[in-house]
Amino acid sequence: MPVATMPPHRHAPGLSARPGGLRRVARHLLVLVAAAAVGAGLLAAPAQAAPPSVDEIEAQIDKQWEQLEPTIEQYNKVRSQLKTNRKKSSELQKKIEPLALQSELALNRVGDLASRYYMSGPSHDIGALLVSAKPDTLTEQLTVLDRLAARERKEVEGVLAVRAKYDGEKQKLDALIATQTKQQNELAAKKKQIDGEIKRLEASLPKTTIKTEGCPTINGVANAAAQKAIKTACQQVGDPYVWGATGPNSFDCSGLTQYAYRAAGISLTHHTGDQWHEGKAISRADARPGDLVFFFSDLHHVGLYLGNDKMVHAPRAGKPVQVASINYMPVAGFRRPG
Repeated sequence: MPVATMPPHRHAPGLSARPGGLRRVARHLLVLVAAAAVGAGLLAAPAQAAPPSVDEIEAQIDKQWEQLEPTIEQYNKVRSQLKTNRKKSSELQKKIEPLALQSELALNRVGDLASRYYMSGPSHDIGALLVSAKPDTLTEQLTVLDRLAARERKEVEGVLAVRAKYDGEKQKLDALIATQTKQQNELAAKKKQIDGEIKRLEASLPKTTIKTEGCPTINGVANAAAQKAIKTACQQVGDPYVWGATGPNSFDCSGLTQYAYRAAGISLTHHTGDQWHEGKAISRADARPGDLVFFFSDLHHVGLYLGNDKMVHAPRAGKPVQVASINYMPVAGFRRPG
């Protein structure tokens, strides 16, 4: 049976007669598929959130601190109350101990009296009194016996009453101490949790950010040596100015910068003019925290730059190490040690 064939010059509709046509169509299809896949991937991929800024992290730390400070004060209050109540409990315990001994001795005496009557019987004692006593003293002697027993009872009752009072007070104190101890532990756990969150947030600050007591939060620190110098200088805020002093408890201006950079492993001469030549020249526009900022045409004053037109410096006699604006004196220039 004859098989129908397509004439040699005929081709499937829509395809080029040239051998390269198929390849071009395939390439176009692959490009379209790849583009579609990339587009789908771009649509599917979640948008990458920008990391929080320093200001945002600081705001979160402030918010956490608002929770932490009242917790700390409440913890201090409970701890103080607990200390007072534990002292009261100890004092009550000291009062209870002799009362317990006294009541125990009195009870022993009553017990001995009861045992004696039980063993010999009351008739034996009464008989002895009857034999030896005169008729006019019999009633008196019987009354003495009765009074002796009553006195023993009264003594025991008095001691037990006082001891019961102290026991009752101590039980209340012990219950209060148990409650306050629980509160203290709960507050301590809460404080630890909040404190941990603050430390986590502080750790997320950029490495070029420094938080130091005595100075504002500083961003964009030049290098590790500058970080150490800033921390060291800021820790001296409040120390007195003393002419020629280089620390650790008093400074003049170049003594402070020398001391700060010595802590960072960088040696500077205790003289503003030499320090000017010991650092790399930096323009004001490029100045970063940790650079030295010099003043006046003769360079007779220097401070440690903190950024935002602030510095930490030892100003003069009568004014301690402090943070101040660099704009209240004529700036001569900046130098970067190291």
